[in-house]
Amino acid sequence: MAARIIDGKKVSEDIRAELKAKIAALAAAGVVPGLAVILVGEDPASVSYVTGKERSCAELGIASLGRHLGADASEAELIALIESLNADPAVHGILVQIPMPAHLDERRVINAIAPDKDMDGLTAANAGRLLLDEPGILPCTPAGVMELLRRSGVKTQGADAVVVGRSNLVGKPVANLLARRSSNATVTMCHTGTADLERRCREADILVSCVGSPGLIKAGWIKPGACVIDVGVTRVEDATKKKGYRLAGDVEYEAASEIAGWITPVPGGVGPMTVTMLLANTVAAAEKAAALGRAR
Repeated sequence: MAARIIDGKKVSEDIRAELKAKIAALAAAGVVPGLAVILVGEDPASVSYVTGKERSCAELGIASLGRHLGADASEAELIALIESLNADPAVHGILVQIPMPAHLDERRVINAIAPDKDMDGLTAANAGRLLLDEPGILPCTPAGVMELLRRSGVKTQGADAVVVGRSNLVGKPVANLLARRSSNATVTMCHTGTADLERRCREADILVSCVGSPGLIKAGWIKPGACVIDVGVTRVEDATKKKGYRLAGDVEYEAASEIAGWITPVPGGVGPMTVTMLLANTVAAAEKAAALGRAR
C-alpha cells in the first residue's frame, strides 16, 4: 500500500487560517504583531527567503519591520540594530537571516537577540529551555516537523525515532522535541560517525532526515509502515527543468512511498511549514506581550 502523503502546504494553510483569527483578536485589542527580519548583504537565496517572509507577513496582517544592512556592515553595527529592535515595543519578533557574511560571528549576533523576541529559537537561552523542557520559543523547522506529525495522527508515544543529522538548526532540536515527555519517543541521533546507518534507519517507526544529501536514505532502509519526514532540500542540476535544476530530498521518494506509512514530499512537505511557524511564533510573542501589558 502506498504511503499517506503528508501535505505540508495544506497543513500550513490550516495553521495560517488559525493565525488570522488570533491576529484579528489582537487587532481588536489594538495590537499588531510585528516581525523584524534582518538581512545583511545581497545573497540571492537570502534575499528571496526574506522577500517570501515579508509577503507572508503582509498576507496575514503582521507588520514587517525588517532592516537591510550592506554586506560590509560591522558586527557592532548589527548588534546595535538588534538592541534597538529589542527595545522597540512594536517589534515582537526578530530574526537575522542566515548565513551571514563571514566576518560576522553568528553565535554572538544571535545571542544579542532578546530571548522573548528570538523567533527562530536559536539563542542559548531558548536552546536551553528546549533541552530542559521549559516554555520557550521553538526553532521554526523542528516545530513544523512536530506539527506535521501531530496533525497527521502519527503516534510518537513509545515510537522508535531516528533523526539523521545533528545540526543546531534542525537535527538536535527535533531529537529533543521527540524525546520530550509529551512526545515520549525513544530517539537515536545519527550522523557522520554513525556505524551502519542502514540498520539504524530500518529500526525507525519515525525517520527524520535533515542532512541535505540527495538520495542518502535508500527506500530499502525504510521500515514498512514507518513515518518518513524528509527535511533535506538540495538543488540538483536537471536540464529537463525550465530553471535548470530540481529540488531533491534526502530520501528516495518514489520507491520509499511504496513502503512507508506516511511520507513528506520535497518540495511541499516540511518546507512550507518553516515560514508558517515563524509567523506562529511572532503571533504567540505578540499575545504574550499583550497579556503582560494588561497584567500591568
